[in-house]
Amino acid sequence: MPGQTLPHVVHSEDVTPLRILSPEGEVINADLMPDLTDEQLKEVMYRMVFTRTWDDRAVNLGRQGRLGFYAPVSGQEGTMVGSEYALTKDDFVCPGYRDMPQIVWHGLPLYQAFLYSRGHQHGGQIPEGVNVLMPQIIIGAQILHATGIAMGFKLKGEKRVAITYTGDGGSSEGDFYEGLNYAGAFKLPAIYFVQNNGYAITTPYAKQTGAQSIAHKALAAGIRGVQVDGMDVLAVIAAVREAAEIARNGGGATLIEGLTYRFRPHSMSDDATKYRTKDEEAEWGLKDPIIRFGKYLESKGLWSEEDTARVREEAKAAVNEHIKKAEQTEKMTIHGLIDSMYENTPQHLEEQKADF
Repeated sequence: MPGQTLPHVVHSEDVTPLRILSPEGEVINADLMPDLTDEQLKEVMYRMVFTRTWDDRAVNLGRQGRLGFYAPVSGQEGTMVGSEYALTKDDFVCPGYRDMPQIVWHGLPLYQAFLYSRGHQHGGQIPEGVNVLMPQIIIGAQILHATGIAMGFKLKGEKRVAITYTGDGGSSEGDFYEGLNYAGAFKLPAIYFVQNNGYAITTPYAKQTGAQSIAHKALAAGIRGVQVDGMDVLAVIAAVREAAEIARNGGGATLIEGLTYRFRPHSMSDDATKYRTKDEEAEWGLKDPIIRFGKYLESKGLWSEEDTARVREEAKAAVNEHIKKAEQTEKMTIHGLIDSMYENTPQHLEEQKADF
């Protein structure tokens, strides 16, 4: 009957994002604090400052025509650095196009990240023992890759986790729902991390879904759903550590929604002023994950402005070294494209190579 609600309709409560630090860097949930030594805390900060500096330089390299496609990451260091730091090097990372920091910190040499952006074949030749895939350009496809890798871990009885990333826009793709459904059905050791930065290029989150949150989408798949303040790197580490531990011990997958914001445009060809306001950008700027975490470390006597300046100089030098190495890499050839794909090149391709 109109106006009536059937008793078996599923309801869910509003989700509250996991948060450990206030925007001012004060501890507000000490019980949830991840177990990190002072050296580990400083290492997390080092990686965040390095990533921001690398991003600054990469944007300029793109403007100079020295990089190809590049998706800026400033503002999302909390979700990127924090989530990867919570893993082990045996875990597998399946990134989207904005997730180069995670795979570099997971072991990919920085110059190969630059080669990838330059469209060079060597950029995708992942070193032995580095458990990553290269960034997936097709929105959401990496979700299925991670699901398959997680299935492999389960079949082999390995206590390893596959983590994959997408944005709020990627959560609208069919691959997203297929991956979550499969992970729920087979209780896979996977983490699906959605970095909700508020926009799918220009489409605002409010027009992306009618769900209460992206984290709520875990309910239909029968997996855990967690929402975390993505501008709080400690909260991100805590959320991913817990999800990884549960996955490693047979507890199944987790969908994590990290609430974050990209300070720069979507890509080098985007004009964010067409769809974002200065007031909105200023409001999110006050939540900067580096400033927030830095205040916490300063209160503990672990970090200073001098430390930030030192890391920025180290990062600039490293970026200059790695872009130089990328630019000096031998140019691609058609023969190289074929030879890099096969240990023993098929005869029909050998014959075709002779034509070039």
